[in-house]
Amino acid sequence: MTHATNNSKLFQPYNLGSITLSNRLVMNPMTRCRADATGTPQDPMAEYYGQRATAGLIVSEGIAPSANGKGYARIPGLWSDAQVQAWKPVVAAVHAQGGKVFAQLMHTGRVSHAANMAADAKILAPSAVALAGQMYTDAQGMQDYPVPQEMTESDILQAKAEFVQAAKNAIAAGFDGVELHGANGYLLEQFLSPTTNQRSDAWGGSVEKRIRFVAEVARETAAAIGGDKVGIRLSPYGTNSGMSAYPEVEETYFKLLPLLADAGLAYVHVADHAAMGAPAVPATFKQALRKAWPRTFFIGGSFDQASGQQAVSDGLVDLIGLGRAFLANPDLVQRLQKGLALAAPDMNTLFTPGAKGYTDYALATA
Repeated sequence: MTHATNNSKLFQPYNLGSITLSNRLVMNPMTRCRADATGTPQDPMAEYYGQRATAGLIVSEGIAPSANGKGYARIPGLWSDAQVQAWKPVVAAVHAQGGKVFAQLMHTGRVSHAANMAADAKILAPSAVALAGQMYTDAQGMQDYPVPQEMTESDILQAKAEFVQAAKNAIAAGFDGVELHGANGYLLEQFLSPTTNQRSDAWGGSVEKRIRFVAEVARETAAAIGGDKVGIRLSPYGTNSGMSAYPEVEETYFKLLPLLADAGLAYVHVADHAAMGAPAVPATFKQALRKAWPRTFFIGGSFDQASGQQAVSDGLVDLIGLGRAFLANPDLVQRLQKGLALAAPDMNTLFTPGAKGYTDYALATA
């Protein structure tokens, strides 16, 4: 990364809703699989997040809002009192360093396997369309994705309520807010896409009906904890977990954004995985989304310091999201300010239990 001057906008405070961030650098949400089998956070997680608390904002790893939403091995949850209590020292570690942290609420929907879930949990999706390929389980290794159950009206209402309760639980645990994970092929995006939402009722069949679930989750979550404490992550043109572009993709997001704005959401966070080989989100579309959104707008992924500074200067984004750079460099903000070299992440330990590749990355010596 190139060295920017210390008076760079990246390092200046920024007001996000009712909270003040110490800088415009966001630590992207990154699944790390360090919770226990029940989805309860474990001790190293407080150290991990505390080490990275000089980010202006940390968006946590994806946190399941319910047992039905916990599709991956060892991802954390926010539906039980034990989980809420276990998150408190994690959040406190961030706040002790002056940081801010939002809990990313991630219901995996069809991206799941029973071996990663509680015995009474259900794999649910808008339609009974299986994801091609396999996912890892601790108990059985790689397994084919199962065909999910098509959600009933009751299932849909329950899932909405689970997001709302998880948001309340996040606030009870001390989080500064929540990010609804509407990206990367998980449940919220499964409703948006005609590939995964093949319903013909009030929740699918047209753009307006496909966006309804996301809009209502956003509105009800904002009503519960305050819109200034709610953001959303979106990934138009994304290809994660079986997603692909479709003819109405831009129409979908242009119709969704006003509903999210009316709900009072604090920010829109667009995922851009082009640096990892995914199709680029068209630049003109990103600019149009920026213009369509009245409050904080940022893009996570595919930035370095120079391009991030340029995007802020150009008005494309208010904040920039960085992922793997924060993973391998706990003191990333200071390294960027001083123009120091960055460490590379160990890709073999992204999702493995324990401290290796998690809390053992060194601080810069300069």
